[in-house]
Amino acid sequence: MANELMTNELMNQSTNNILMIRPVNFGYNAQTAESNAFQTKQADQQAVQQKAVAEFDGFVAVLRDNGVNVTVISDTPEPHTPDSIFPNNWVSFHDTGDIILYPMQAQNRRLERREDIIRQLEENFAAKHLVDLSRFEAKNQFLEGTGSMVLDRENKIAYACLSPRTDAEVLQAFCDYTGYKAVTFDAFDEKGKAIYHTNVLMCVGSKFAVICLDSITDLYQKLAVIQSLKSTGKEVIEITFEQMNQFAGNMLEVKNAQGETLIVMSQTAYGSLTDAQRSALSVFGKLVYADIGTIEINGGGSARCMMAEVHLAEV
Repeated sequence: MANELMTNELMNQSTNNILMIRPVNFGYNAQTAESNAFQTKQADQQAVQQKAVAEFDGFVAVLRDNGVNVTVISDTPEPHTPDSIFPNNWVSFHDTGDIILYPMQAQNRRLERREDIIRQLEENFAAKHLVDLSRFEAKNQFLEGTGSMVLDRENKIAYACLSPRTDAEVLQAFCDYTGYKAVTFDAFDEKGKAIYHTNVLMCVGSKFAVICLDSITDLYQKLAVIQSLKSTGKEVIEITFEQMNQFAGNMLEVKNAQGETLIVMSQTAYGSLTDAQRSALSVFGKLVYADIGTIEINGGGSARCMMAEVHLAEV
């Protein structure tokens, strides 16, 4: 179904408005571990929650200190949602006024979809349509938001590596509604395991793309991705498997209140970059990072996963 709200106006790649969910029971999620090779369980999970809250608050402070408008909503003690700190997987917000809900593989991640969060955002932002793709869960088909898809919002391209959490049919449903074009490929880590989310291997900004090209083993798929990025004016900055494993692909371009471009990542990711890569990225924005190591180790996600961009118009 075509989206009647779509216009010919240029969409903005990045926004100054970010939604983040403060954790209550963060920890290692056994339901997601099978497909997420980035997760490692640390022994004392109570200490993990305490450290995660401190890291979360520190990250929010870094963003706000850099002029980003962060809406923080706390998780609830019940039901138990250990991955609620990663809201970008269950919801996305678009310039058209659309809010899209996504089908999640893990049963306990489906509980993260909270109507009260959407209602709270609607106090400050104009939402027009709620699009619910979670019906695909009944067929065991999943598309975990902007984890499964890396969106080039300006050119309406959805990059997606297919995996147990990223189904081609659901991706097509997203594209049919939004008018996006899908660029799909297969991607594997150095051990040959399918990479669970596209946003751990690549980031797309307004004028650049960070990507682990070594993870795309099919030559034709690799060339197609490169061609798509270059044809849309992106400078391609390549990262290694080792850097990908330190979440260097899990960056996000955001704006601050002054319209300055920020490239947000974790301290782990920043530390993995070479001087040349930092210089190349700095051409396109200020590099901003925070220490979220406990969240990365136990959750298997990083800075980008923690930020749901709110592209709705402010009211």
